Amino acid sequence: MILVFEEGVDAACVRAAEQTVRRAGADPRPLCAEGGRVAIDAPGLTRDRIGDVQGLLCMLEDAPPYRCVARRSPDEATRVVHVRGAPIGGPRVVLIAGPCAVEHEAQLEESARAAAVAGASLLRGGAFKPRTSPYSFQGLGREGLRLLRAAADRHGLAVVTEVLEPGAIAEVAEHADMLQVGSRNMQNTALLRALGRQSRPVLLKRGMSATLEEWLLAAEYIADAGNEEIVLCERGVRTFDPASRNLLDLAAVPLLRARTSLPIAVDPSHGVGVRAAIASMALAAVAAGADAVMIECHPEPGTARSDGFQALDPAELEVLGGRMRAVASAVGRS
Repeated sequence: MILVFEEGVDAACVRAAEQTVRRAGADPRPLCAEGGRVAIDAPGLTRDRIGDVQGLLCMLEDAPPYRCVARRSPDEATRVVHVRGAPIGGPRVVLIAGPCAVEHEAQLEESARAAAVAGASLLRGGAFKPRTSPYSFQGLGREGLRLLRAAADRHGLAVVTEVLEPGAIAEVAEHADMLQVGSRNMQNTALLRALGRQSRPVLLKRGMSATLEEWLLAAEYIADAGNEEIVLCERGVRTFDPASRNLLDLAAVPLLRARTSLPIAVDPSHGVGVRAAIASMALAAVAAGADAVMIECHPEPGTARSDGFQALDPAELEVLGGRMRAVASAVGRS
């Protein structure tokens, strides 16, 4: 329930309404309604539990459960999340590129150089890797963080990398400009709340079986804790067809656009998991309105210790960067 007050309402009326909401068993939260009017969010309450409120314009009972990240009106602009100078959510489509996992210095140096040549603004790479099998390569840990920061600085890139648990946030944030929540952790509420209490932007990947509402509620955990610098990242959902790793849900881009003002990224590498299809799906993501596209690249995909089958080599990434610019221009972006 959201209570919207008349224009110029007296502050005493608002305080009285807040007390009414508390007595009804909810925690009132101030909102800014359309036109600058004062509004109060009373989560979980219904009209009959609140009763009459002085100075009230209307009560909105069909408000979405994700209050902080919801789009407040159809013409509200997409939020712009700045990641070390790279604006995600503005007129420019941002390219994020790099290897699935940091393996060694030479591999990361070549990957960072390829990302920069292709026009990327952010270098991606896993220092801590949550793998399905405990026997798979788990990343280099702290050394991987150091290598990421050094390679990114040499090529003028920002760093985005995954954080796995609340206790690791401070250490990862020392080296990364953006903290990633992977698909497996989308509903790790302790991690989400902890990320909300720090200031680094967050890249929130969709859970492998999550609905759009579940995904937005995960973002709500972060925003409700204080950090609204969030970029949503579509990375495919699990399906029955073994022809691809996942089903890349590009319809999520316009559907999310109608529900939230958060910027939206697409990861076709995980979303398809088939190298031959990644470029096409990246171009489709730009055409669908994505604010950023995340691509895995590796100097020698055949020797990669993690997900080499879905990584582009430097030459393929450079070609894709040029084609993405062409599609962005066609849809009125850069």
